[in-house]
Amino acid sequence: MLHPFFSAPLAFLYGLVIDIRHKLFDTKVLKSEEFDIPIVCVGNLTVGGTGKTPVTEFLVEHLSADYNVAVISRGYRRKTKGFVLATTESSFRAIGDEPKQIKLKYPHIPVAVCEKRVEGIKRLREIHPEVNLIILDDAFQHRYVESWVNIVLMDYNNPIYKDKLLPWGRLRDRRSQIARAHIVLVTKCPENVKPLDLRLVNKYLDLFPYQSLYFSRMIPAGILPLFPDRAAEMNMRIKDGNPVIVMTGLANPASFINSVGKKYKIVNKLIFEDHHTYRMRDMAKLEDMLKNAPESTFIVITEKDAVKLTNGKKIPLEVQKRLYYMPITVSFLGDTEDNFLSQVNLYVRTNQKYSLLHP
Repeated sequence: MLHPFFSAPLAFLYGLVIDIRHKLFDTKVLKSEEFDIPIVCVGNLTVGGTGKTPVTEFLVEHLSADYNVAVISRGYRRKTKGFVLATTESSFRAIGDEPKQIKLKYPHIPVAVCEKRVEGIKRLREIHPEVNLIILDDAFQHRYVESWVNIVLMDYNNPIYKDKLLPWGRLRDRRSQIARAHIVLVTKCPENVKPLDLRLVNKYLDLFPYQSLYFSRMIPAGILPLFPDRAAEMNMRIKDGNPVIVMTGLANPASFINSVGKKYKIVNKLIFEDHHTYRMRDMAKLEDMLKNAPESTFIVITEKDAVKLTNGKKIPLEVQKRLYYMPITVSFLGDTEDNFLSQVNLYVRTNQKYSLLHP
């Protein structure tokens, strides 16, 4: 990380650039396009690590009962350009690891990637005219689309009111831009969080009356072998308390590591940068770790990492047998989940244009 002597002036210049950009949108010099179907945006103000993909999956699961849902993402760090419609056979290099995860989990819904979200929406609707609700993953700063509902996420452990602009801090947008959010969802709240702590977050965020605030946790949704046939060759299955090696490439791995540590005994870690592409040397290092670990040791990775490790030919056999991934799901604090979903539906159903076109 840069020394504040250098990072503070750079953050000041970065702030000027984004201020000018927002001013151009606010004064209509740059145009935002509105569509006649609901556009639900899931975004944040910081760089990575707030749980956008689990929240997007949560919305897919709960909105699919009433709408023909599709998901559009930029496809961060993919090797392709322009619009790409995902299939279950698409590689993470072609569409990005998070869109790949969503497509594998929900193969029945259209998932596409496109840097230009307006183009992506139009192309997707040409191919899938039945779609009547689109979730934009990580598009809060992409103001060329006028979203019907802006859901902004904030990691409880990295509050925006204690952060600074890039590269001095992790904010990629002004804190004041949270005013454009309809709903603010605080994620990754600790298990033992106190009501007073939640009230303090509410106070420091200082939201407007038209905005709603919700709190949530990221909890494990079981644990699954990445290679079930290979795992079946072992004489044992992973159980609570087993020694494990944690391997992951996340922006903020602390929450995941903490979840793993509550169920298993962590004997080693292999931590990479966010969106890391795993290579043969990584697998060799993992194999060496296993050789120096207790015989009953397993490897636990995230679901996001799992989509990049499906090619068994590049993974040593002993690693395949012990490789498990832990899906993460969103759990709302208190009895607020129904309120959250009702509010999202309310924004969609009461939009005048949608009501006229889709009575």
